[in-house]
Amino acid sequence: MFNNKKEIIAHTPTRMCVVCRKRDSKNNFIRVVKNKRGDIFIDKSFKAQGRGAYICKNKDCLLLLKKNKGFNRSFKCEISDELYQALKGEIETLD
Repeated sequence: MFNNKKEIIAHTPTRMCVVCRKRDSKNNFIRVVKNKRGDIFIDKSFKAQGRGAYICKNKDCLLLLKKNKGFNRSFKCEISDELYQALKGEIETLD
């Protein structure tokens, strides 16, 4: 006889890099968050509350991010050089 059970396929959330506009699974990006108090930080847990923006885990996107001010547009404020240095350190540890 026929089996009427449907296959259940898990939905994988996709996110987009603010620099190159590449879409991929959120685990392949670095997430940066601006919370309600205005603090901007790297979210390693992907669960922090606030406005989030994603960047690819490569140096090319990081260089273009600073040049094109992608996070400035996403968060509608100036981003400090400290955050860019933290992102650079994060990307270097991944390589």
